[in-house]
Amino acid sequence: MNRYFGFIVAFLAMQNNLFAAEAGMPQLDPKYWASQAFWLILIFTILYISIAKFYLPKIKNNLDNRENRIKDDLDDANKFKELSESKHKEYENILEEAKKEVIKIHIESKNSLDKSIKLKKETIEKEIEKEVTKAQKEISDLKKNSISDIQKISENISSNIIETISGDRLNESSIKAAVEDISKKNLDKYL
Repeated sequence: MNRYFGFIVAFLAMQNNLFAAEAGMPQLDPKYWASQAFWLILIFTILYISIAKFYLPKIKNNLDNRENRIKDDLDDANKFKELSESKHKEYENILEEAKKEVIKIHIESKNSLDKSIKLKKETIEKEIEKEVTKAQKEISDLKKNSISDIQKISENISSNIIETISGDRLNESSIKAAVEDISKKNLDKYL
């Protein structure tokens, strides 16, 4: 409908001599319409060809280059991501292996230390046992020697006391027999 309306208005303008050139608008004068149409077609054809042949290919080329660069950058980013993930997994594997190695070294050193401590403990216990046996032997020897020394001292003291009290000197063999008899009775208490 709009199309028909435009034709009707144009037809009426030509029939009624509605020339706007007289009113100051020469582009509406029908005698210039042919040249205006020629230049309009020529200008828009040149504009269309220059845009289609020169500008659009450059714009399309730039857009394609940008798209290719973006694709390449995304591919590179994916490669680097995969590489970093593989390196991360490799790092985790190395870390796990190191932890296992540390645990293994810890267990081995603990076992080695336990063996060393056990050997040293056994050695020290044997030395202590030897020292205790030696000390017990020395104590036993001291007891035996001290009993005979005590008997001699007791005999001397008894002989001196009897001599001091009675004024007579007793036979040493009778004093010795009396001290030995008393020592034998009380010896079991002290040994």
